[in-house]
Amino acid sequence: MEIRRYHPSDLEQISKLFYDTVHTINAADYTKEQLSAWANGQLDLTAWNASFLAHESFVAVINDQIVGFGDIAGDGYLDRLFVHKDYQGQGIATALCNKLESTVVCDQFTTHASITAKPFFERRGYQVFKEQQVIRKDVSLTNFIMLKNNKL
Repeated sequence: MEIRRYHPSDLEQISKLFYDTVHTINAADYTKEQLSAWANGQLDLTAWNASFLAHESFVAVINDQIVGFGDIAGDGYLDRLFVHKDYQGQGIATALCNKLESTVVCDQFTTHASITAKPFFERRGYQVFKEQQVIRKDVSLTNFIMLKNNKL
């Protein structure tokens, strides 16, 4: 597996990976209505590209296929972390998260973790600060604001 910086040409694969992963992996924790509100298959690619370019953004690649991606802002906000539905449990999220956390200097990391991702982040030392309901397309989804102290 190679972890490399994000390129705008990655967006097509990222878009499909995001949709497929949400609708497969997160299906155990969210309803079909919630999954469709979260990932409807019509990403605003311009906005996602701008966000990736503004953050430290990386993709994990195996045999020229993107199998994961993530990005983190300079203030330590880990925005997105997704692994391909067929590559779960292989250490890809851990490798990406290690890379993301090593690229910014901050006192604390923050993320908004899904129900599905919450145990992963807890194992990394993140703690739930607050459970919240996020509205996407008039549908409520539960996620968790999670914090990790990064002071040496």
